Amino acid sequence: MARIEGVPAGRHSPSVNARRTAALVNALSAEDPTVEQVAGVLRAHGEGEPLTLRAADVAAMRDAAALLREVFAAEDAGRAASRLNDLLVRHTGPLRLTSHGGSAPFHPHLDRDDDGPWGEWFLASSCLALAVLLWGGQRAPGGLCASPSCRNVYVTVGSGLNQRFCSRRCATRERVAAHRRGNG
Repeated sequence: MARIEGVPAGRHSPSVNARRTAALVNALSAEDPTVEQVAGVLRAHGEGEPLTLRAADVAAMRDAAALLREVFAAEDAGRAASRLNDLLVRHTGPLRLTSHGGSAPFHPHLDRDDDGPWGEWFLASSCLALAVLLWGGQRAPGGLCASPSCRNVYVTVGSGLNQRFCSRRCATRERVAAHRRGNG
């Protein structure tokens, strides 16, 4: 498996990896995500070929996504850190550096092996990215969309107002609905 999650040319920074995590959590939270759908998300977020993904891999990644959703659901940095710490202790290997046999710059991994199972890789790399975001920003690394009609998670990157919605589309839909309720 050609997994490179380090920081070559900024392509796989913690914020980029956290966005990949959110995209995968959202895709894997769908009713019945297919191998093709999950592979498409992985490719869209820079996963290299060959990309060999099976139904059992998607099932393991769904289990990981459910655990990661708890981090996104945390109300504050303390609760997010507690949930991340629990995942790090129970589901990841020790921090190690890898260059994938010299095919990439050295970068950190928390999975046990460069060719480990997809579910383990997804959970470990996501925990690493979310932990670095929490550490750097001293706030929860993301959240759950505030739109009642949406179940998506989002990543909080940078400073500014607290984000409440996963996208402009959800924010606009809720503003329009609130306006209609106020004028109705």
